[in-house]
Amino acid sequence: MNPTIIFATIALAIGSFMNVLDMTIVNVSLTHIAGDFAIAPDQGTWVITSYAVAEAIFLPLIGWLTKRLGIIKQYLGATLLFTLASMLCGISPNFETLLAMRVIQGIVGASMIPLSQTLMLRLYPKDKKGVALGIWSMTIVIAPVIGPILGGWITDTASWRWCFYINLPFGILSSFVVYHFLKKDISKEKTVKEPIDLLGFLFLAIGVGSLQLMLDKGNDLDWFSSPTIVILGILAFVFIGILIIWEWYHKTPVVNVRLFLDRNFCVGSFSLMFSVLAYFSGVVAIPLWLQNYMGYTAFLSGRSTATLGLGIMIVAPILGKKIDHLDARKVAALGFLALALATFVTSNYSPQITPEYIGFTRFLNGFGVGIFFISLNTLTLSTISDENLASASGIYNFMRNIGSSLGTSLVIPAWNHFKAFHHEIMSTAINTSNPNLNPALAHSSQYLAMINMEITKQSAIMGINDILIGSGLIALVLIPFLFLAKSTKYLNNKS
Repeated sequence: MNPTIIFATIALAIGSFMNVLDMTIVNVSLTHIAGDFAIAPDQGTWVITSYAVAEAIFLPLIGWLTKRLGIIKQYLGATLLFTLASMLCGISPNFETLLAMRVIQGIVGASMIPLSQTLMLRLYPKDKKGVALGIWSMTIVIAPVIGPILGGWITDTASWRWCFYINLPFGILSSFVVYHFLKKDISKEKTVKEPIDLLGFLFLAIGVGSLQLMLDKGNDLDWFSSPTIVILGILAFVFIGILIIWEWYHKTPVVNVRLFLDRNFCVGSFSLMFSVLAYFSGVVAIPLWLQNYMGYTAFLSGRSTATLGLGIMIVAPILGKKIDHLDARKVAALGFLALALATFVTSNYSPQITPEYIGFTRFLNGFGVGIFFISLNTLTLSTISDENLASASGIYNFMRNIGSSLGTSLVIPAWNHFKAFHHEIMSTAINTSNPNLNPALAHSSQYLAMINMEITKQSAIMGINDILIGSGLIALVLIPFLFLAKSTKYLNNKS
């Protein structure tokens, strides 16, 4: 293979990995950040929210921006600015500066993932595009798994500030290598100074910003019992609706919503959103359960669940070589089936669970995730022209972000609901007619508190098992939906 392709692929993979890693690496450091700046712990979550909202708003704009700037220049500029903002996050003297730098990270970082995907697809010949998507998919899926482990280790051994400093060498390396190997192509890129659709951008900012804020703050504010969440929900619904109608008829839209007329793009994007919701709920809930109920440290829980990435790493290179010769719909269906079976078979956690068994169950889940993620990339972008590739990649990654936000936001209230349900069922058995209850201690508050503690622990485990089963059911429901798309095998043979 051409050395230019190899080195550029490594550099682009590093850039996308660094970007996704930055979304999760600081999550375990929030208490330290709040302590350093003397703010309430719930205020510390704005470090995550500010980044997520800024990125969510700018992801759908990628296609419009690339027409004005060019793909390579935009990737280089975004990566260097992201690296600079990371350094400024690390040296922030106060919380307000940190939030401002996180917003900048989100704005410029939005370009890095879809453009790394677009550039990889451009680098590889048509019959090798599956390899590019396999490598890209592997970095995108593994990074959220590794983030909490790396963040916990860095925070414990050094400082939360190093969660940002770690980006510096990788950002500089990625930018330098991409520029060195692709600089001759910069002048060949055609740019068009399309007029700015200010109203479209305004609708996008209000609608998507409100949606992301609602998803990020829903749990903290008890969802729709809070007037703030109700207002955000209304704003999101109204302005996203207006955005779709406005951009549909606009001559130079900032978001090309007409891409959803492409059957494969539409099916693939929505399949990705709901499948990411399914798999990400386990990524979020299992570490919380291990740390809050099983006595695991952040590092141990992260290490136990990181084996999800191993399954993906095994699948990605093998499937990447073959996917261009297969029907991506059937491969994605196989991935969903594998994920469902893995969750059904392994959703049997108990109080005697070991880190090794948790690692084994997440490893099995990784196979299904790797299969569907790579094949959905191929399915979604299979019928998109090179001209619209950057725009499609931006919207596609926006759908992925919404899926992960939904998974993160909905899994906690769902888990709490299941816990409360199981707790109530088991508590009804605690009465004097139960032969397993010691009559002599039946009125001892200490004895009853101990029983309640055990019931709480058991209900938390049963709730996690329910979450996993729910993830499997979502994966199964998505299988028939995939076949609304056209066969990619037919499209490849036709081309």
